[in-house]
Amino acid sequence: MSERSETKRLPDHTEVVVVGAGFAGLAATMALRRAGIDDVVVLERAASLGGTWRDNTYPGVACDIPSHLYGFADHPNPDWSGVFGRGAEIRAYLERVAVEERIDPLLNTPMLGAVWDAEADVWRVRTGGAHPGEVHAAALVLACGRLTEPRIPEIDGLESFPGPLFHSARWDHAADLAGARVGVVGTGASAVQLVPELAKTARVTLFQRTPAWIVPREDRPYSAAERAAFAADPELVRRLRDELYAEGEARFASRSGDADAAAAARAVALAHLHAQVADPALRRALTPDYAFGCKRVLLSDAFYPTLASGAVTLEPSALAAVHGSTLVSAGGARHEVDALVLATGFVSTRQPYAELVRGETQTLAEHWAHGMTAFASTVVAGFPNLFVLDGPNASLGHNSSVLMMEEQSAYAARTLASARMTGRGPLRVDPAAEQAYTAEIDRAAASTPWITGGCRNWYVDERSGRLTLLWPGTVRAFRERLAAASGDEFLPTTTRRGAR
Repeated sequence: MSERSETKRLPDHTEVVVVGAGFAGLAATMALRRAGIDDVVVLERAASLGGTWRDNTYPGVACDIPSHLYGFADHPNPDWSGVFGRGAEIRAYLERVAVEERIDPLLNTPMLGAVWDAEADVWRVRTGGAHPGEVHAAALVLACGRLTEPRIPEIDGLESFPGPLFHSARWDHAADLAGARVGVVGTGASAVQLVPELAKTARVTLFQRTPAWIVPREDRPYSAAERAAFAADPELVRRLRDELYAEGEARFASRSGDADAAAAARAVALAHLHAQVADPALRRALTPDYAFGCKRVLLSDAFYPTLASGAVTLEPSALAAVHGSTLVSAGGARHEVDALVLATGFVSTRQPYAELVRGETQTLAEHWAHGMTAFASTVVAGFPNLFVLDGPNASLGHNSSVLMMEEQSAYAARTLASARMTGRGPLRVDPAAEQAYTAEIDRAAASTPWITGGCRNWYVDERSGRLTLLWPGTVRAFRERLAAASGDEFLPTTTRRGAR
C-alpha cells in the first residue's frame, strides 16, 4: 500500500466512485479527468493495483495480445521485453501509468455494497477493509473486471485431496512442486501457458475435457536495438500499434464464422498440430470437434511439443472424482498425484459484484437474472448514473480488450460531463433502448460459432443461451456504435438548478 493511500481517508462525498484499479479502473479515471471531472475516488479491494495481472502469477503467465497493442493509447511503452508482454511487466506498466497519472486508489478497500438513494440522487457506496465507511457519489463506475473469481468445479471428493490444491489464478508459490506428480485440470489459456513451464521440473498429468484450437504464437524477445529504436521514435511505436490493431480486426472474420476465413484459420491450426505432434493417437486426442472460434482460440509454440515429448501425461477426459491422492477421470483412468492445480477458468456470466449493487428497484443480479444486458454495453436501465466497464458484451475474441475499455470510459466521461454542463439530473437509461441494443446483439450473435459452433464456452450465459460476454463485432463497429449514442438512450429529465 502506498504511503499516500495509507494516510488518505474515505470522503463523505465525491462526484464519481470507480471500483477497481486494473486496466478498466485506470482507463475510467483518466477519461473522467480529461473530461474535467477531477473529484474521483478509486476503490481497490486488494493491497495493490493491477487486476488480472496482480492476481495471476502462475509460471509462464503472459498476454495473448501483442504488447504494443495491450496498453493505453496515451501511454505507449517502448521497453516491452518482447512481442507478447509477461504478467509481471504488464503489472509494472499499470503501476507506472498510475504514478504518471497520479492515480492513487484506496487500497485494501472493498466495496461492500452500493445503493441508489432516490431522495438525494446519489449512490451510497459502503466500504470495508482499510477505509471502512460510506461515501456518497453522483456516479458509480464498476471497473471490477470480468474474470476475477476463480471457478472451482464441483468434483466429487475434491475436499479429500491431501496435498497442495489451488487454482491457477491463486498460485501457491510456497508449494514445492519440483519432482512432484502434479495434476492439472483444464486446457484453456492458463493451462496452455503453465503446463510447459511446470513440466520442466514436475511430472504433470493433464486432464482435458475439451481440446482447444491452438495457433502459432510466434513470440520472440525484442532486441536492445529494437527497444532503443522504439524509445527514440514514438512514431515507430504508433505505426506498429496501428498495424497490430489492423491485424486484430482482420482476425474477427475467422472467429465469428466467416466460412472462408474460418477454414483458413482452421487449416493453420491443424498444420501447427501436425507439425508439432507426430503421434497420430495423440494428435486425434488434441483435435477439436467443434467449430473454429466457438471457444477461445489459444496461442502457443510450446504446449504441443511439451505433450509430444512425453513430459506430460494427457488424460483425454475430465476429472470426475477425487479419492484422497487418487484422481479418477471420466474415462475411468486413475492417476496418483501429489499436488492438484485447477486451471478451470472463472465465474464469467454471473458477475460477483452484481449482488452488491441495488438500483431503483432491484439488484444488478436480479436485473441480469437471464443474462447480462446494458445499452452500449455500459449503462443499465434502472441504475441511474451507473457505468459498467468490461461487462455485458464488452469482451473480444479477436483484438485487445483495452481498446474496448477506453471506448467505454470515453463514453462514460462525455455523458457525465454533458450532464454536469447542462445541469441535467441523473442519467436514467430508457428500458426500450437497452432492449433494442440487446436485440441487436442477439441478432448479430445468432449465426456465430459462439452460439452454433457445438461447444461450451464462457461467452454464453447458461441460463438463457444468450451471448452475454463478447461483443459480436469489430472494435471499429463498437466505436461507431458508441459514437452514435446521442443521449437519446436516456429518459428525459427536468433541468436541475446548478450542476453537480
